[in-house]
Amino acid sequence: MQPLRAFLFALIFYPATLFFVLSGMAASLIGTRPMRRVVLGWSQFHGWLTGLLGIRIRIEGDMPTGQYLIAVKHQSMFETIEIVRLANVPIIVLKHELAYMPLFGWLTRCWGVIPVEREAGAKALREMLVAAKAARETGRPVAIFPEGTRVPRGEQPPLRAGFAGLYRALGLPVVPIAMDSGRLWGRNLPKARGTVTFRVGEVIPPGLGRDEIEARVHAAINVLERSAP
Repeated sequence: MQPLRAFLFALIFYPATLFFVLSGMAASLIGTRPMRRVVLGWSQFHGWLTGLLGIRIRIEGDMPTGQYLIAVKHQSMFETIEIVRLANVPIIVLKHELAYMPLFGWLTRCWGVIPVEREAGAKALREMLVAAKAARETGRPVAIFPEGTRVPRGEQPPLRAGFAGLYRALGLPVVPIAMDSGRLWGRNLPKARGTVTFRVGEVIPPGLGRDEIEARVHAAINVLERSAP
């Protein structure tokens, strides 16, 4: 049954995403708020569809309101879409290729992203920090996947250097979020039914040194890995 569920997800979600992208582009002609409501609707649709396929979300802890740097564990595509609604359409740090895809990339740049070329080294870091300062002025939360790429369930790689630079540039408190989507979600498609847990950690203040902030965020986003198979 699960291969059938994965097929149904792809059959419904990807054409629907094109619809939302085109709707978002049309809404952007009216203003940024209508466009962001379309983006939020896309994320809500994703949550509804995955629930229909047997995947539920459990949130442990309270997601604070206001402007924060949100650091999320990254195991699958699932959390990259769910964080849009959980954090009310934050500015998201994402890889450069996604921000410049036809249609979808244009919409991401309209709703607010910080594109990063992971192979561009110091140049990418400088560009990210410039974009971070602009994001700071918007008053919106900023979400980052500090491991830099999806990692298999149970792995705890060190954080990428860009996280500490972004933390320093924004000067915002950090909300770390652990999650375990890798148990139920493959590279791009669901692989099992069950519950994905998002555990919201204790808010970490701004102004800490690199070693301390990286250690605290690394520990907080990996608390669910202790039970990994």
